[in-house]
Amino acid sequence: MRNPFKSFSKRAIGQQFERQACSYLQQQGLKLKEKNVLFRSGEIDLIMLDGEQLVFVEVRYRKHQSFGGAAASVNYHKQQKLIKAAQLYLLKHFGNQPPACRFDVIAMQDSPQGLEIEWIKNAFLAA
Repeated sequence: MRNPFKSFSKRAIGQQFERQACSYLQQQGLKLKEKNVLFRSGEIDLIMLDGEQLVFVEVRYRKHQSFGGAAASVNYHKQQKLIKAAQLYLLKHFGNQPPACRFDVIAMQDSPQGLEIEWIKNAFLAA
């Protein structure tokens, strides 16, 4: 079977999965605040609101389960980069009065049934 993404750049493919993740979360009741927020320390894929809670979302796609799959790719190093970016975002937008927030992961991978989406709420904590 021909890979429909073969002619696209990695960035374009990533943005496509981020759009799908955003749509999925909006269907679950979250509201999009910002996307692709870039800091020197890293990029935050999606920033959503779940009621009053700010949600920093990392979107990961893997073609298969090798090396643990999409969720496992959000390792300690990646978590630290996301935490630092989130801290900078909170400081810039909220100063010393940050709202309640959490880190979620949307893990996507191909399966024989199609694209599987796993939403991991509170995937990790800022220590």
